[in-house]
Amino acid sequence: MHRDASTPDFLGLRAALHVLVVAVTALVVVRAAPPDRWTVVPLAALLLAVYAAGGLAGRRRTPGRARAWLAALTASWLALVAVSPLAGYLVFPLYFLYLHLLPRRWGAAAVVAATAAAATATLRGGGLTVGGVVGPAVAAGVALAVDLGYRVLAREAAERERLLAELVAARAELAASERAAGALAERARIARDLHDTVAQGLSSIQLLLHVAERADPGAAGVPHVRLARDTAAASLAEARALIAELAPPPLAGQGLRAALRRLADTQWSRPGFAVDVVGPDRDADGGAEDGEPPVQVATALLRIAQGAVANAVQHSGAARVEVRLQRLPGATRLAVVDDGCGFDPAAVAERTASGAGHFGLRAVRERVEQLGGVLEVRTGEGRGTAVEVELPDAPAVSLPLATTGAGVPA
Repeated sequence: MHRDASTPDFLGLRAALHVLVVAVTALVVVRAAPPDRWTVVPLAALLLAVYAAGGLAGRRRTPGRARAWLAALTASWLALVAVSPLAGYLVFPLYFLYLHLLPRRWGAAAVVAATAAAATATLRGGGLTVGGVVGPAVAAGVALAVDLGYRVLAREAAERERLLAELVAARAELAASERAAGALAERARIARDLHDTVAQGLSSIQLLLHVAERADPGAAGVPHVRLARDTAAASLAEARALIAELAPPPLAGQGLRAALRRLADTQWSRPGFAVDVVGPDRDADGGAEDGEPPVQVATALLRIAQGAVANAVQHSGAARVEVRLQRLPGATRLAVVDDGCGFDPAAVAERTASGAGHFGLRAVRERVEQLGGVLEVRTGEGRGTAVEVELPDAPAVSLPLATTGAGVPA
């Protein structure tokens, strides 16, 4: 009966076992005849002392010590039953101890041996009787049946605990998915509101200022109008960039690689410029050959790829960009490699530290650090640029940005 000793049913059974041992031992002492009483009393005291020592050991008892204690208890019981056949009734609590402390086969064998010893003890009391043999045998059968029932209950309880743990994990995952979906929906709503209000308003202001500038080119206020128009244009660009950041990525139902390919065929497609996407694709069942990263990781990698390709288009003069996607155990790696002019890492680091320019690279670094990933930018003047990112599937400790001047063959 390998049950958790802290459960209420086990505690009740153990208390009943203690009471039974003490009661039967006291009965043996009381029923002992005067000639044998002087032998029965010390043997009974020894048996109770050994039994109490095992109870005091409690959870500190190792399997080896438990078996040694059980052997000592059995020896003291055999010595007592040799003097008083009435002590044979103590075999019933011993059955449960054998089944609980010994392996299953050894416990059953010990029950059979103890039954034979209890039946043999009746010889001293006047010879073998039906009651002396059937009683211990029936008690052994009851103990084995109870042990089997407890084992079945233990397996069912373990299965219920496993199913409950899976249910709790599934509920937590569902809650996380619902929170992520709610966050994406809220981001989409904010993006729509910004587009319909701020972006549209700035676009209208820019258009009106442009008309005012052309209406009277020689007016004294034209420089101020031009400055206001440039400011509105810059604010409009920032608003559109913010809308692009907030808008949910086109990942639903297709996966990260398919979304990158769709961008390569649409937004990134232009004369004299090619984008190749290489990486694991979804299989026929809608899964992924190497697994699909979590939605927050896929979203971040898609945004990083968009920013890196945009930089290659606007600043590097690249003619070819390769977007490499790779699934690792518990992580996803993205590399965006171009054959452009590259840049000086030291100069960029100095400008980034001063807060001047290269906001895109700084934003990528912050996004990667928030997700506990690694970002490495390898570049050099005239040698192209490679932006490599590795993001874990689960949040981790953030790692710093690394920028090296190694050449990047595209």
